[in-house]
Amino acid sequence: MGPKKKKKSSGKKKVSKAEQLRLQKEEEERRLKEEEEAQLQAQQEEAARLEKERIEQEQMENLEAKDQERRESELAELHSLEQKFLSAQQWKTDYRANAKWEHYLSCDGSPDPTVLQEINTFMSLWREDRNEDVQLVMEKGEQVLNLIEKLQFLLLDTSPNEITEKETVQYQESILELQNLLHQKYNEATEHLLKTANTYEDSETGNMQAVIKDKNVTFCIWANLKKKVRLPTDGFHTNLLLRKCQSVPKLEVLDSEELTQHSKDNVEEPEEEEKTDREEPRMPAEEEMCSDERKSASSFKENSSSIAGINEAEEKTEKKSEILDVPSQVQDPRMQEKTNEKQKAITDDSIVDLQQFVPVGGVYHIDALQLPPQVKQIKDWNMVELLDVGLEAYPYPPEEAEEATHPPIHITLRLSDHVMYFEDPVIARWDPAGQRWRTDGISNVTYKKQEKSITFEMDAFYTIALLQDAHCNMPYRAWELRPTGVDEALLRVTTVFATVQIQIKGNQCMLSSVAVEEKHVLSHVTGKWTSPLDLRAVLKKAGVNIFPGQYSYEYVSVNKKAPLAEVRAYQQMALVASAFAFAWSKWNLEAGQEKVVFKVSEHLKADSIEDKDWSLYMFNGQKAQKLKITETSETFSEELEEGTEFHSTLYHMLKDFASKEAIDKVEAASFLFIDVVYQLLLATRVLTYS
Repeated sequence: MGPKKKKKSSGKKKVSKAEQLRLQKEEEERRLKEEEEAQLQAQQEEAARLEKERIEQEQMENLEAKDQERRESELAELHSLEQKFLSAQQWKTDYRANAKWEHYLSCDGSPDPTVLQEINTFMSLWREDRNEDVQLVMEKGEQVLNLIEKLQFLLLDTSPNEITEKETVQYQESILELQNLLHQKYNEATEHLLKTANTYEDSETGNMQAVIKDKNVTFCIWANLKKKVRLPTDGFHTNLLLRKCQSVPKLEVLDSEELTQHSKDNVEEPEEEEKTDREEPRMPAEEEMCSDERKSASSFKENSSSIAGINEAEEKTEKKSEILDVPSQVQDPRMQEKTNEKQKAITDDSIVDLQQFVPVGGVYHIDALQLPPQVKQIKDWNMVELLDVGLEAYPYPPEEAEEATHPPIHITLRLSDHVMYFEDPVIARWDPAGQRWRTDGISNVTYKKQEKSITFEMDAFYTIALLQDAHCNMPYRAWELRPTGVDEALLRVTTVFATVQIQIKGNQCMLSSVAVEEKHVLSHVTGKWTSPLDLRAVLKKAGVNIFPGQYSYEYVSVNKKAPLAEVRAYQQMALVASAFAFAWSKWNLEAGQEKVVFKVSEHLKADSIEDKDWSLYMFNGQKAQKLKITETSETFSEELEEGTEFHSTLYHMLKDFASKEAIDKVEAASFLFIDVVYQLLLATRVLTYS
């Protein structure tokens, strides 16, 4: 055999130890060099950053110093503009005094509701008047409702320094006494109608069926006269139709004793029971719903009472610009916690929280009553047995048969077209013993939105109300305020359910439109010029509430804003609203509690505003600045727009970029127009509830 062949090496060439050391050394040198370069670069970047921060800090200090130098002069100039708010207050005071004098000169026999002697005399005379004719009662009732409205307006519109606590209590008591008297007179008129039920006898059924109404009140009455009514054993069935629903109506259903007794018979039922529908407009929801009526009357001043100072520690020059203080509903929620402890004490789920729910469409008084003795004609005489008991309720279920099973009372209400229900109404009943509204005792509720009707059952006759969440339209999705002419503007508030447009002109405002699902609704209240207070009342009564209350922050997830920033923003927005448009910005949510952010654009022509025309501004009540970011930026930043400065007021911030024409319009704007814009902004609180 020959010698064996050597196998070829299949691996890599073996590196010598010296070579390995050399490579390691080169790698180490390269690593150290990279670290040195990275460290040097980091040092350079840090130095550049520090230099940039130093420059920015220096620029910021210069801007702050410049702002402080002109702060006193800017606040003095703003104070001069804010005198327009005082002029508006004085105008209102003079207007009220002039109206009072004109009423005195008119000698029309109507009382001055602010004069205690006159209003007491008026009530005493009507209380003693035994004329119970329903038409006369309704006519007199309209006068009473006008007196109530005047007192309510005074409580809301009069500034706290113009009305004493004694006068406030007097007006509140007068309102309650007028309401009680009106209710008493309606009861007496109802009793009178029932005593003369034969004159309204239906030719087919032989029973009383009557509908008597005017623009304020509707009486719908059914009475069992023949005592041959046949009813099924499955309960009472009542169909009520509300044709008018202004403000907070009252509706009463009356049933005779025989009707209740005959319900035991296994026979048919009449089409309608004895009932009375009564509508009483212009009664505030707060008074109708609250258990303590005296406390409820104080809610009239929800947006004008409990005034607090903005910041007592500020400089005197800055205080000069505090023409208007912070109203109670804009105060810091933390200051309201103690006041609201009683609200939180409610633990029973069946008790209605009247801060969360409001009546929409009316308060319905549903009662079964004894049929009073009827008028009998004997020759030329009309004779009737007189009883001192008045309207006598018939208990249901009957007291003598407590253990027996009694069918529920079945009610169907057709809802008014003049009221918006954005959600299924909550039906509540009045509890006279507990002096509160409850939801128990009512069952099998069926709401048909398309048919605008609601059906439910009650285990007894109750006073009921249809309630809606007061905050279903909050928070707002967007808002915009833009001028449309000389002392004219348009405020648009967009909610999850509706878009509300309010036109402003001079010292008045008008509901321009309410759009729901692209359809215009509530045409009966649009196109009418009125005051901001009246407009607010009209919208609330129609179920469109875009006016947060004192405790609304507890029921709505909102971006709370400091009162100083919010109120001063509204004031200064109103001052320049004749030439500048304002709108919602998504960055307001990111700005924190102490600052507000909104879009601004100079707007001198009555046309739409393009996106490119808007700029973002931030304001904290003491300093205003223009932001570099736009509405489409990815993140929020407080960085100043290049070439801009700080200013102590929003007015001077806008003045830097405004045309002479715009500033001239601001200076020439009517104080009444400015006041109306401010009232609407303060009422809607668009910077917090959007």
